[in-house]
Amino acid sequence: MTELKPHSAHWGAFEAVVENGRVTGVRPFARDPNPGALIQSVPDAVHSRVRIDRPYVRSGWLKGERRGSLRGSDAFVPVPWDQAIRLVAEETQRVRGAFGHASIMGGSYGWSSAGRFHHAKSQLQRFLGLGGGYTTQVTNYSYGAGMTLMPHIVGTNDIMQGQVTDWPSIAKHTKLMFCLGGLPLKNALVTAGGAGAHEYVPWLKQVAEAGVRFVNVSPFKGDTPDFLDAEWVPIRPNTDTALLLGMAHVLLAAGLEDRSFLATHCTGWDKLRPYILGDADGVPKTPEWASAVTEVPAATIRRLALEAGAAPTMLTATWSIQRAEHGEQPWWMLVALAAMLGGIGQPGQGVVFGYGSLNGMGTPRWELPSVSLPATRNPAGVAIPVSRVTELLERPGEVMQYNGRDIPLPDIRMIWWAGGNPFHHHQDLNRLLRGWCRADTVVVQEPWWTAPARHADIVLPATTTLERNDIGSSSRDRFVRAMHQAIPPLAQARNDHDMLADMADALGFRDRFTEQRDEAAWLRHLYERWRAACARQGFEAPDFDRFWTEGFVETPRPDQDFVLFSDFARDPAAHPLNTPSGKVELFSETIASFGYAEIGGHPEWHAPREYLGAEQARRFPLHLLSYQPATRLHGQLDQGRVAQASKVQGREPMLMHPDDAAARGLSDGAVVRMFNDRGAVLAGLKLSEGIRPGVVAMATGAWWDPGEDGLDRHGNPNVLTQDVGTSRLGQGCAAQSCLVEVVAFDGPLPAVAVLQPPQILEPA
Repeated sequence: MTELKPHSAHWGAFEAVVENGRVTGVRPFARDPNPGALIQSVPDAVHSRVRIDRPYVRSGWLKGERRGSLRGSDAFVPVPWDQAIRLVAEETQRVRGAFGHASIMGGSYGWSSAGRFHHAKSQLQRFLGLGGGYTTQVTNYSYGAGMTLMPHIVGTNDIMQGQVTDWPSIAKHTKLMFCLGGLPLKNALVTAGGAGAHEYVPWLKQVAEAGVRFVNVSPFKGDTPDFLDAEWVPIRPNTDTALLLGMAHVLLAAGLEDRSFLATHCTGWDKLRPYILGDADGVPKTPEWASAVTEVPAATIRRLALEAGAAPTMLTATWSIQRAEHGEQPWWMLVALAAMLGGIGQPGQGVVFGYGSLNGMGTPRWELPSVSLPATRNPAGVAIPVSRVTELLERPGEVMQYNGRDIPLPDIRMIWWAGGNPFHHHQDLNRLLRGWCRADTVVVQEPWWTAPARHADIVLPATTTLERNDIGSSSRDRFVRAMHQAIPPLAQARNDHDMLADMADALGFRDRFTEQRDEAAWLRHLYERWRAACARQGFEAPDFDRFWTEGFVETPRPDQDFVLFSDFARDPAAHPLNTPSGKVELFSETIASFGYAEIGGHPEWHAPREYLGAEQARRFPLHLLSYQPATRLHGQLDQGRVAQASKVQGREPMLMHPDDAAARGLSDGAVVRMFNDRGAVLAGLKLSEGIRPGVVAMATGAWWDPGEDGLDRHGNPNVLTQDVGTSRLGQGCAAQSCLVEVVAFDGPLPAVAVLQPPQILEPA
């Protein structure tokens, strides 16, 4: 008997094909105009040989080997669920009593599930908050530096994560779209919370057909699709700020700056202008100066500036641009350039961050909420920027500076991770592991034997989304999707909510955690809360029973184009920005008051410590860019057919220019060793004329697979990326500032072990 079950994932909505208790295939949602291939890996993930079948405890932990143990080298011992619940509850009580609530790091990262109820991070942090508190994280790896900066500059984060100037406005009004980091297609495959409609590619084609000219400023030509016929400007990585300063100098020299907008809608132009002209530091930021830094010809810089000054222009940058040393600077300078052009708040003009970074950015939609589990207060009140996890583990009792505040760092004794993979998202994985091993106990809730599970003390097998009921919802998508349970939980896997409810029971607060609702009652409750919120904004959604039967709700398209900051542009006095001045802050008195040497009151060029213009490039002459993959979501689905088909001799592919390969005697399809002082990885070489010489690129997300010698056998670039903050202001991820060398790999090729379960010891 074959059944079709409506479902949703971050990589798209689909029907699961179920035969005899197995998910055997998927069918794309009929309303999706451009479904991606990633959903084809779903059956492989659900029935993977690396599913965790029952609870396990690390053998060394059972012997009392706690803080300082080298996790990842021990075998695991299976235990019954009741024993696992008791061990975790007792350890939680012990740690809270001996070291305080903040000594528990309630870790995770938000991509665990498109389902809004069975969202592992939300469930775990609800449990830990009701239990007394924990240390948590703020911002994100994707755009953490910009997330901290933009409220100072434009008063909101909508410019990168909310409703932004939509594609219809761009198609009608834009003549030039200037793109730092391009407009990649691969990122449009995913939407946090699920996508009923992948509309990015159809809209991008409409914009191209409308005659918009595109410029791709990137080391990689493939960051824009061929159908855009974009001009490629192969810039030296991490030098975008210098390019923008050079363009600004051209506008000033030609008298093309919008003096009226700068006077009425901005503050701080009187301080930024002297810096651009060189009056402040004796270095005029001319195109020739910028060319020496960026290796973009001065004539190109001059031409691009004059073209932007002569036609309605939309400036944009991908999220990845700010994931670098001094990552705040190019985003801040792009806002300044948009202000000089006077286009902020005008149809099809201004500046937006994130077109091409995620499906849904620019899609026309009502600004409606998404279905969500209500947040739970964290009584401990301790939070660090998410990308500074290793520092938290390394520096107990010290102080971390962030965004003008001093954060005392607690002594983390217990790490509890659910639904995320820090050994994917984080940088310098060998350093992270050393910090990870400082904890007394690590608990991981996970469906698969990923790196966090392999480096845990207590491993709790979680269900996949196909083994439970849920609701998929995203504020960036027009569809809310019913996620029907397709199959029973495999082996001894349990829903995160159910295992945490049992732990809450052992600790005396089960009823507060569950609110005496089961799964069905919670789904109805969350949906009706969402339905009521929509009604207050003028949209009448069907009741829960109709929604669950029909499988989805479609919200309407708006009647008018949306233009970000349009009210502010029209009347800045009546509609001020949420900044101290109410205007665009080209100079921020607040940021200047923090006294950080690496970031002052206005955008500036600061040379990174690791880039091709640094002294270190003599030893490591290649700049490594680590990008989001097209074959999986972060590390999710790496064991699936789509990702596995992309491997080269079982290793993650690495792009290199043929000239760089020839200089090293390397050939296409070979397995190579890429390394720096932080570690080494194996990679499968793919040659491309579309990548700038001196630059190599590798997707993140290959499951980390270190051998006894520390060599990562699978190809995770975050072994090599440096773990430093963008600045003390943003403390964001700086993975894109990374130098490496690549050589041929000699000797027998080691097997990839991470796609097999670890060593299991059956109890005596």
